[in-house]
Amino acid sequence: MYGDQETVRRILQETGPVWAVVGLSNNRARAAYGVAEVLRAAGKRVVPVHPKAEEVAGEPGFASLDEVPFPVDVVDVFVNSARAGEVADQAVAHGAKAVWFQLGVVDEDAFRRTTEAGLDMVMDRCPAIELPRLG
Repeated sequence: MYGDQETVRRILQETGPVWAVVGLSNNRARAAYGVAEVLRAAGKRVVPVHPKAEEVAGEPGFASLDEVPFPVDVVDVFVNSARAGEVADQAVAHGAKAVWFQLGVVDEDAFRRTTEAGLDMVMDRCPAIELPRLG
């Protein structure tokens, strides 16, 4: 597993409140939408990042992480593993503090690059599952 329980706790409880959710749109049937709701309920500001750049739950959307004009604390990645490494690299360049790859999203090289750059990172986990475990 990539990202121990202490890293999970630190990202969820200590890393800042601004989460860019890459892959989030207004499609309520997608997992990203449900996870974004859980994050908002936990007090996070959820910024949608999707090629459609749709507004979601009153938050303006951006077509890419590069277009977000303010600091982001955590980048939560809902794209497939083949594209996830590129998003992780953008997160590092954007100055994020942590990267979270969702269930099924794994890129070992991206994990190495991201953690070597000093960011916390977890892969193949879901914050909507991990938040209740923290109590």
